Amino acid sequence: MEWTPDPRELADLELLLSGAFEPLTGFLGHDDLHAVHERGALADGTPWPAPVTLRVPADLSPGDEVTLLDPEGLPLAVLTVTAHEPDGLTAGTVKGLGTPEHGPFARLRRTPAQVADELGGRPALAVTMRGPLDDLSEIVATAKELDAVILLLPLSYGEAGPAVVRAALRAKEQLPAGTIVVSVPLAPREEPELDLELREHVATAYGATEHLAGPEPVRIPGPPHRRGLVVFFTGLSGSGKSTIARGLRDALLELGTRSVTYLDGDVVRHLLSKGLTFSKADRDLNIRRIGFVAAEAARHGGLAICAPIAPYAATRDEVRETVESVGADFLLVHVATPLEECERRDRKGLYAKARAGLIPEFTGVSDPYEEPEDADLVIDTTHLSIEAAVSRVLDTLRGGGWIR
Repeated sequence: MEWTPDPRELADLELLLSGAFEPLTGFLGHDDLHAVHERGALADGTPWPAPVTLRVPADLSPGDEVTLLDPEGLPLAVLTVTAHEPDGLTAGTVKGLGTPEHGPFARLRRTPAQVADELGGRPALAVTMRGPLDDLSEIVATAKELDAVILLLPLSYGEAGPAVVRAALRAKEQLPAGTIVVSVPLAPREEPELDLELREHVATAYGATEHLAGPEPVRIPGPPHRRGLVVFFTGLSGSGKSTIARGLRDALLELGTRSVTYLDGDVVRHLLSKGLTFSKADRDLNIRRIGFVAAEAARHGGLAICAPIAPYAATRDEVRETVESVGADFLLVHVATPLEECERRDRKGLYAKARAGLIPEFTGVSDPYEEPEDADLVIDTTHLSIEAAVSRVLDTLRGGGWIR
């Protein structure tokens, strides 16, 4: 089978294939993970600081092979499964099929073996970076004392990765000749101690005889009215969510203080998701597509409005995670008009057709609607005008500082 790992797993895969994670030859299973957590070593006693895991939601057995793809479908490696857990945790060795071809500063991604050839046995002072370097004098003095080559290792994982590499290249201009810059897509670990230990391990793999951990980036979020925002309406057909969403769009366009993108569920169905059915799998795919487009609109400060039914809680959670992963905010609005009222309105005649069995898998009739437990705003339009409902959403946006 084929599988595309998530961004963190792809970053770990690249380091496994490059040799930066030696002695690991693949992703860890349950026994190794337990040993790493308890003793900082693999099950066989080999020192190792942090989890390196892969989850593949499929029915796999030891000996099965999985081709791991990049997001564009390019085969990167073959995973030979050694263990597979019910939750998808998949252990196995990996064998590379090719090197990553895309991404910012791809020319600076090098293997430890390539760097070792350039060092030629000379001592190296490695500096791992997740942000700009504050004081280059310490680095210069330490390198001089050690008679070492300076090796800058910008940890280029995620959205902030290109900025870290740019900071390393700027620093190189002020450092001694011969300074080497290598882009390393090392994803951060949640525990600071484990993250530091893993950085030290990677630095050693790249030939470091001494390691300095550069300062962590200081992220000061901008004011809410300049941050990206996705306002995500969910509710039954006929609940009023699309009408409120359109009213919100119109009100924001009148204010003129935000760039607005409007993604209506019906319009998306005819364009972005044309050809999809109303099976659970296709509904989930439809919502993921909406979430992806909304996140892209919000990535650089835009405000996106979505109004699908989005009946499943897990898929709504995925959209929230997608949006927040690009540094934008997510506001979930549950238009909680009861089924009886939605069915009484039945402006499109859909409920009548569903009751007659003419529309299979219809939310609220023959398919479930999982009410949100994490909604930021709940609106029932049974006795509330659309104007009043839009005002409630606007008040929430003003209260959160998203509009002024």
